[in-house]
Amino acid sequence: MPTVPVLLAEVVATSAEVAATRSRTAKRDLLAALLRRLGPDEIVPTVGFLTGEPVQGRIGVGWRTLAAARDDGARPAALATLTVTEVDATLADLAGLRGPGSNAARRARVVGLLARATDDEATFLFRLLTGELRQGALAGVVTDAVAAAAGVPTAPVRRAAMLGGDLPLIARLAMVEGADGLGRVQLRPGRPVQPMLASTADDVAAAVGALGTAVVDWKLDGIRVQVHRTAGEVRAWTRNLNEITDRLPEVCDLVAGWPGGDLVLDGEALVVDSDLRPVPFQDTASRVGGDDPDRVRAGGQGVRPWFFDLLHRDGVDLIDAPLTERRAALRDLAGSWSIPGEATDDPDVAAAVLAAALDAGHEGVVVKDAVSPYAAGRRGKAWLKVKPVHTLDLVVVAAEWGHGRRTGWLSNLHLAARDPDPDADGFVMVGKTFKGLSDELLTWQTGALGRIATGEAHPEGDHVVAVRPELVVEIAVDGVQRSTRYPGGVALRFARVIGYRPDKDPADADTIDDVRRLGRP
Repeated sequence: MPTVPVLLAEVVATSAEVAATRSRTAKRDLLAALLRRLGPDEIVPTVGFLTGEPVQGRIGVGWRTLAAARDDGARPAALATLTVTEVDATLADLAGLRGPGSNAARRARVVGLLARATDDEATFLFRLLTGELRQGALAGVVTDAVAAAAGVPTAPVRRAAMLGGDLPLIARLAMVEGADGLGRVQLRPGRPVQPMLASTADDVAAAVGALGTAVVDWKLDGIRVQVHRTAGEVRAWTRNLNEITDRLPEVCDLVAGWPGGDLVLDGEALVVDSDLRPVPFQDTASRVGGDDPDRVRAGGQGVRPWFFDLLHRDGVDLIDAPLTERRAALRDLAGSWSIPGEATDDPDVAAAVLAAALDAGHEGVVVKDAVSPYAAGRRGKAWLKVKPVHTLDLVVVAAEWGHGRRTGWLSNLHLAARDPDPDADGFVMVGKTFKGLSDELLTWQTGALGRIATGEAHPEGDHVVAVRPELVVEIAVDGVQRSTRYPGGVALRFARVIGYRPDKDPADADTIDDVRRLGRP
């Protein structure tokens, strides 16, 4: 293994190269070349950086803290000296800050970090810590790169990653111990696994038609939870494998009381009202996101789980069993705590399940191949989510210059709704999106937005171009949530561009009241 410390600049340069190419093979080879240069202790943090998810998780540093640190006088360094290990240690230090004075200490440490970073490194860190690092190094590509760098087949790396639940650690295992180490990774109650994910289908009939006999489950807009019971102890994790045991006392108490031994369950947890209708997602997130377990247990609305899969029961792994077998075992164990749904090959029956889910206030359905195993960590075609799409006509008020493959294009759009109050400023920002933009549309909008640029400085920095509110764009969203970041008090969820609407004037755009209504249950 290499002994010369790897600089953050090498990771940044590789990230830029990966973002600049569309070829999955080229991405894999670039990443593998970097991985081969790493020492054992550099593998875990570097893989976290490459996938856009630092291993420390949430460290309390967001856009405002970074912007404030930049305003405090942190200037780019002329030479690259920061090592991967040093950055990892700083992030660990930041993650550990708590209590009085922690905000000032956090800001001071960020200033110190940025003062040692070059301009490219500072931009990389800024995007990494705000969750906006879009470099094309998704977990699947990194997994392939780990296999190539370690000289082992891809399949055992993927399976170890899904069962081990931690791609950075599995990368280290593959690089240090090879196939033998990977082969020792098995499903183990008490250690979370990567969740199986769903692709999207246009409608329920198409989904059933693609899968044949299928299980059609309600799709709930809650917190994805994986609950393990081992030796009588119950613990819970989120979709991103962050432990939230102390935040789900009702759920853990419920599972603790079920008969039998070890369990591994997958499901959703959400806050509901007295009629079991879901409250807005933001309320669930706020309730589950509390850091005080006594407050969580004592006050407010309770969290109700619905389980839709059972991966282990009483010493027997079910992860490779067909869904129908796992589902039967789940219903035998959980009864009414299992998610509503039907097994069918009839599109009309599936449509009725969708209607029932929507009538109960939920998002839609997930149509699942009835004989599929639990493909942990994969977003394949065995599970297909179907939910109605909401669209809004919004106005572009600014755009950000792209990076990586989008360098030279105005990419990330700042979107605003019309304010119906004649005494107001006219438009209220409700979110951003870079999704749904083809190369052709990027080229067109760069020219169109450039022609209506105001030339005014933008508070977020020189990479943002303010424009006159003249262009209307149709946006698909999954919904909205409350937000303190935007003046309208709401933010778009999963916004993506459908297309520009040259037939509409800004006066025809949806109002901020229209946007807010999407957030009501």
